Parts: sequence; structure tokens; C-alpha cells
Amino acid sequence: MDDVRAVMDAAGSRRAVLVGTSEGGPMCALFAATYPERVQALVMIGSYARRIRCPDYPWGSAPEAYDALVEKMEADWGRGIDIAARAPSLAGDPRFIKHYERYLRMSASPATAVGYARMNGQIDVRDVLPSIRVPTLILHAMGDRVSDIGKARYLASHIPGATLREIESGDQLCHLTHTDEVVDAIERFTTGRRGEAHDESVVATILFTDIVDSTRLAAQLGDREWSQRLASHLEVTRELLERFRGVEVKSTGDGIHATFDGPARAIRCAQALHEALAPLGIAIRAGLHTGECVRQGDGIEGIAVHIAARVTQAAGAGEVLVSQTVCGLVVGSGLRFEPRGERELRGVPGRWRLYALE
Repeated sequence: MDDVRAVMDAAGSRRAVLVGTSEGGPMCALFAATYPERVQALVMIGSYARRIRCPDYPWGSAPEAYDALVEKMEADWGRGIDIAARAPSLAGDPRFIKHYERYLRMSASPATAVGYARMNGQIDVRDVLPSIRVPTLILHAMGDRVSDIGKARYLASHIPGATLREIESGDQLCHLTHTDEVVDAIERFTTGRRGEAHDESVVATILFTDIVDSTRLAAQLGDREWSQRLASHLEVTRELLERFRGVEVKSTGDGIHATFDGPARAIRCAQALHEALAPLGIAIRAGLHTGECVRQGDGIEGIAVHIAARVTQAAGAGEVLVSQTVCGLVVGSGLRFEPRGERELRGVPGRWRLYALE
């Protein structure tokens, strides 16, 4: 998302139509939810919210089948891998095969391609879809052998007001084989609907921190020393928020409430806070959740804020605890997590899977 925003800023583009094909779709969806004021429309082609199958998402690839595909990529990258599945109508066209193989070789090395494939297999943006408030067009081949049409129908049913266009084709790469139809659909959609995005509602990552055993520590240190310790805590916290582009919502005295436009930065900020405050004799717990928030003056409101607060309450001393939503959005960041099981979060419906930063 940072790369997209940097390119838009450099080009002087205030608002743009984002077109994401296959694994590019989830990133564009997250960008549209996070920066609705920068997105005129969202278009997803042959895309999905999640790649791998799970009990409540039956359209994904089976884990073992996906692992086999990744192994095949490592061995055959740059030699027309998977053309018969991705574009069966072009599988017998020598000219296209030569072009496609060159495209693969110029795009990535085998090792890089495998790394991206493993990362893409872990992406899950399902929780973000209901928060998208920009005009959205979903284009998908009805006979797609790589990405089942059910994935597109799932997107359309979970993104408010989304338009689904099912293309009579067996090619996932329908933008190559049905180019006129795809371009015409995008052009009609983007020129016919220019409504302003609702920028009062955005997706953000919410961070809460809390000093462990603050009451005991205050009694142990005395009022004067405790007041100085709190002032140092707040100074360090604000310095790190600025470094990681966090926005302070409010100080809770013995903790902080902040928002970030990128979940990985929010986690790294929490990690840096833990390390920076330890020399002061201050241990913190931190909790994070990503979800839809409503701007209210200088603050934010919404169920996502309450979830983040409850996640923090479940964290142990020195622990950075995140919701499953956050875990699914930082795939490929290098951050590693340990499962902490399912928890009931007070006042929040259902059970939530939580993960601790290693």
C-alpha cells in the first residue's frame, strides 16, 4: 500500500481507479478500505479474498494442492507453467507461450516467485471486505480453473454495493483473451459512477498499550518518581508513534490509544515500545486489531476499537497480541506469531483467534 500511495503522490494523482488481478486484488481491496478518499473505484479481476480453502471458505485451493503447485513453480518457472489452467484457450498458441515464458522470467527469479507464492497462499482479507465503501467491480471468468467463480461471488456478496460481471470464459487471464469485453466493462463502470467516497469511515489498525501492574509500581515508586516515570513513558511513546506514522488518539495515563494506516507498522511500533520502555523499568502489554472505524472529531469510534481494547486485556506482560484479522493482513512482512487459541472478548460476539508476536 505504501508503494501505491508513493507512486500516486509522485504522479500528482489525488484519486485513482485501482485494478488488481489475481493476488493483486486483496492489496487493492485493503488500500480502498484504508484510503477511500484516494480511490475513485476498485476493480478486481480473477481475484479473491483468500487463496487457501478452510471450513468456512470452500472455494479455495486445497492446502496440499497449493503446496504441489509451489513445488512445480520452483522446478518449472519460466517454462510456461500452468498455462493450460490459466489460459486454456491459448495453451496451443506458440507465440503466446513464448511471450508468457519471457514475461515470467523478466518478472522474478524462481526463488522470488516461490517466496511470493507462499506469501500469497496466506493472505486473508475477508474481514476487510464489508468496510469497502468505494464503487467496486468484480470481473471473473465463469470457468476459471485456478480461482473458482465462487471466490468472485463471495467478494460480491461481502463488499457493499459491488457489481459482479461473470465472463463466459475458461481463462483466468480473461483480460488477455477477452480484452475488449474486460476493458469495455471497466470503462463503462468507471465513467458511469463517479460518486465521492465516504471518507468518514475508514479501515485502520488500532493499538492499545497498558503498563503492567501500574498500581503496584506507582505505590512502590511514590508519587514523584511515578509521575516522572509516566512522563518519560509518554515521551518515548510519542517519539515512536511519529517514527512509525501512528496517530495518537489519546493517552490513557498508563497507556496509549493510537491508530495506524498499516498493520505491520503498528505491530513494529508496539514491539519497539516494549524494547524502549524496558530500560525505564516499565513493562507493557499491547493489543491490536484492524477494522472499520468512524471518525468523530479528533477521535474514532466503532466495534473495532472495542475489539482492540479487549485483545489488549487478554495480553500478558511484555506481550504483543493481535487478532486473526491483523495476522492475515501482514503476510510476507517477516513478522512471526504463535497461536494463543480462541478467546471470548467481553462484549464482542463470537470467539476470536488471537496470536502473539514471537
